[in-house]
Amino acid sequence: MKKILFILTIVSLVVILPNKIIAQTITVGSYFDDYYRIQQLLGKVDSNISFTVRPLNINTLQVKDAFDPDSTVKSNNWIKAEPVKFDKGRGIFEILPITWQQQFNSDHPYGWNDGPMIPAKGYQTMISGGFYFKYGPLSIQLRPEYVYAANPSFNGFASGHSQQEISSYYYNHYQLDNPERFGNGAYNKAYWGQSSIKLTFGPISAGLSTENVWWGPGIRNSLILSNNAPGFAHITLNTAKPIKSPIGFFEGQILSGRLDATGIPLLPDATNGYVPNKKDWRYFTGFNINYHPKWVPQLAIGLTRTFNAYKSDVTTMSAYIPFFTAYSKQSTVGLDQGTGDPFPRDQYTSFYARWLFTKAQAEVYFEYGLNDNSYNIRDFIMSPEHSRAYIFGLRKLVPIAGKSDQHILFSGEITQLSQSVDKLVRGAGSWYEHYQVNDGHTNQGQILGAGTGPGGNLQSVEISWISKLNKLGVSFERYEHDVDFYEVLFPDINGNSRKWVDFAFGVQGAWAYKNLLFNAKIQSIKSLNYEWILKDYNAGQYYIPNNTVYNLHAELGVTFRF
Repeated sequence: MKKILFILTIVSLVVILPNKIIAQTITVGSYFDDYYRIQQLLGKVDSNISFTVRPLNINTLQVKDAFDPDSTVKSNNWIKAEPVKFDKGRGIFEILPITWQQQFNSDHPYGWNDGPMIPAKGYQTMISGGFYFKYGPLSIQLRPEYVYAANPSFNGFASGHSQQEISSYYYNHYQLDNPERFGNGAYNKAYWGQSSIKLTFGPISAGLSTENVWWGPGIRNSLILSNNAPGFAHITLNTAKPIKSPIGFFEGQILSGRLDATGIPLLPDATNGYVPNKKDWRYFTGFNINYHPKWVPQLAIGLTRTFNAYKSDVTTMSAYIPFFTAYSKQSTVGLDQGTGDPFPRDQYTSFYARWLFTKAQAEVYFEYGLNDNSYNIRDFIMSPEHSRAYIFGLRKLVPIAGKSDQHILFSGEITQLSQSVDKLVRGAGSWYEHYQVNDGHTNQGQILGAGTGPGGNLQSVEISWISKLNKLGVSFERYEHDVDFYEVLFPDINGNSRKWVDFAFGVQGAWAYKNLLFNAKIQSIKSLNYEWILKDYNAGQYYIPNNTVYNLHAELGVTFRF
């Protein structure tokens, strides 16, 4: 990794060319990340930007100041630090916004898509900031992150289950590095965060990065990559803006990186039966490419594919660059008959589409993924739902009469990760877990894809008032926890459900004042059948009574823009 960094630096200093591309990015999950997507619905952002390959390059937005789009800071500020330009504009130095994000859970962990923050009860905080430097095609973005979590104990799975059920929990989840609690005390850790060093020539950018990456059109969740886990170190080759061709526009990214495990047992209070996973980091690589057909304006269709293996098993060039590996298992003879891999390796693929309707100020999107390749084309045709997961969502802006700069946003999204009925014929296992790689599709103990986790299903609705950078709204979520595990160990009793289901009602908003941009969210969460614990069973009620837990989830953040 150090050699590659050295080579990139030398090349950039030797081959300095005039270049107007700015490689600075909008942090995945930040308020501006979604702000510009909403602006696209209003027709104020290029419709050829799919928002399915992020972080988004600022240059593609074609705005003077990406962090002050409505000139709030320019017209009314305590301090305004303009970017420092030198060498006739070929060089730029800029101080990045400083962000302080806080989170609180009153009873047990809840929430996702918060990067380096961990699932924890109690108070938690994260702070980030840094600078951006560019000279010619070379850009350096340094934006480290620091996280502190009080991380007190809470009533987890082991608190209400027998040793036999705890053993079953380990048996069904040992193929995943996803601990219930991150250690036995306070948690604090520093990361490189949203940092990168890149070379950008025209629409193409390449370099090293530790930024969070989001693939796919989802807003609340993504099947393959999201900001649910901390960003991981990776080499990237990506488009800095849509590439125009005679048949339409293209966007894409190829990356290869390192995933690390925590080494923490799944259940902190019951380690009997815990077997540590292989002590080795994982080599993760994949691609995401999408196409905007010339003949169907504002439509983007895309394909992603990833490979995950322990580094010690990756020994050949075809293992480092596996993108041409056949999809069908029949085409590849593995060490284990029918796995479709020459060595222990986990694969994921997804197909997605996003259709933007700027005249209607709306969008509709979906992502359909598979965590287990079909044996051959006949197998796929006969059972396309085998090992599937999907995300479907839509958004619509409604203008407020007489208020040209105010709208009501209606948004809904469905995430379905639990196995389909095909499991009755042939089980596919849970998403993000496979026996080939026992740490699963994770980094630093958190899922790389959908934060709802293996077998998790989510239905979410949001209604918000929007005016420039300001936003106020309400949301509702229904979250089913780990349905695949539930159906194996805790089947319904006389038709009564024991599913662990969260109903979360929330209010949230964002407000700009001078240099500051505030964001806040409060959710009241009612958890039915928390942790599937059975108390005072009553055959007359659908949900098992006397195990309802209430939780308050709160977020408060502030960003200082220079």
